[in-house]
Amino acid sequence: MRSAARAVALEVIGRVVDHGGYSTRVLPVALARSTLEARDRAFATDLAFGTLRHMIRLDHAIGRRASRPIARMTPTARNLLRLGAYQLLVADVPPHAAVAETVALASARERGFVNAVLRRVADDPPGLPDGHDDRNVAVRTGLQAWSVGELRRVLGDDVEGAARAFAARAPLTLRVNPDVASIEELRDRLRAAGRETETAPLDPACILVVGGGDPTTFPGFDEGAFAVQDQASAFVVRALDPRPGDRVLDACAAPGGKTAFIAELVGPEGLVVAADLRPNRAALIPATAERLGVRPKVLAQDATVPAVRGPFERVLVDAPCSGIGSARRRPELLWRPRKGDLSTLARTQVEIVGACAGLLAPGGRLVYSVCTFPRAETDAACDAIVRHRPDLIPVEIDAPDGPSSRVRLWPHRHGSDGMFVAAFRRSSG
Repeated sequence: MRSAARAVALEVIGRVVDHGGYSTRVLPVALARSTLEARDRAFATDLAFGTLRHMIRLDHAIGRRASRPIARMTPTARNLLRLGAYQLLVADVPPHAAVAETVALASARERGFVNAVLRRVADDPPGLPDGHDDRNVAVRTGLQAWSVGELRRVLGDDVEGAARAFAARAPLTLRVNPDVASIEELRDRLRAAGRETETAPLDPACILVVGGGDPTTFPGFDEGAFAVQDQASAFVVRALDPRPGDRVLDACAAPGGKTAFIAELVGPEGLVVAADLRPNRAALIPATAERLGVRPKVLAQDATVPAVRGPFERVLVDAPCSGIGSARRRPELLWRPRKGDLSTLARTQVEIVGACAGLLAPGGRLVYSVCTFPRAETDAACDAIVRHRPDLIPVEIDAPDGPSSRVRLWPHRHGSDGMFVAAFRRSSG
């Protein structure tokens, strides 16, 4: 079954790396098709996510021991070598098992090559590079070099610790649904089921589950007692500050976690409209909302040319972005985003805010958020928003590091995903 676990991991790696899949969607499907038992499912999960998380380091090591450049290898050979190198260099799998079981997955044509490279890695493991330039930090942490450079421009000397935090595995965070359970009740139920929890440092409605696990098997899941939601996402909703009875537009809502939290806060007397560009993405929202006992209005629309009419007291633009701040949960975001896409993303972000601001009631509140950190999508985007919409007045948000109209959350400082949040009030003039 260990060989079967490696085969599942190899399939997931290939679909993510070579076909643009998302690990959080590809892995559950691959596991569901398999006949793996719980222990081997956990092993396959570690192999797949770990290989994706450490891919820059693994490629560096393979490049040091292979007889040909990685770019000239077949996709299958590359991914087999990455899978094997992860076991040897990071997962501490016994070398004989790591090499033999990984080589067994290779075709007859590539078996000799894969075996030779992995044996060289096992016999003489390449060390990590010294130095603090962007490329060396990338190899040591897993965050690609241009992203390290962007991080350095924002944080300065704190860059390596931050990069490591983005590449670390995120804790499982649950946000309690107060309409169904209290924090104490949920923690008691989880403890009775053998799950230990910790208080979340950033949001009082969140708890951390020690050791993670499958939340769909936890007590309270079917009743909607909690949502699986990072503290940074909960913070975005707190910054929006929806009140009972408010009319709220969540302009880029899928898969619906923030939408559901907003709907809980506005209550049945309020109205929440949840929209997303793609119908298949918008279709994810009702299942999330219904389990939590709320029923927003859902539609597919292009947020740059909204199909709805206002006015709304609150508008949330959780805009499409490079997503690097979510890399703790989707490790491919450490190396997949391209620097050349930042300007296009930023233009779209500003365009969405500009269009949705017209739906905001005078005195209403708009929150712009992105789960990333490059300046093009954060401060520069906000500067452009203010230039294009002078009726949007920046307002301060209560934040962990003090009130500010622009807030950055960091995994190494706040224990959350990386998030940028800015708030505005529409003037009445």
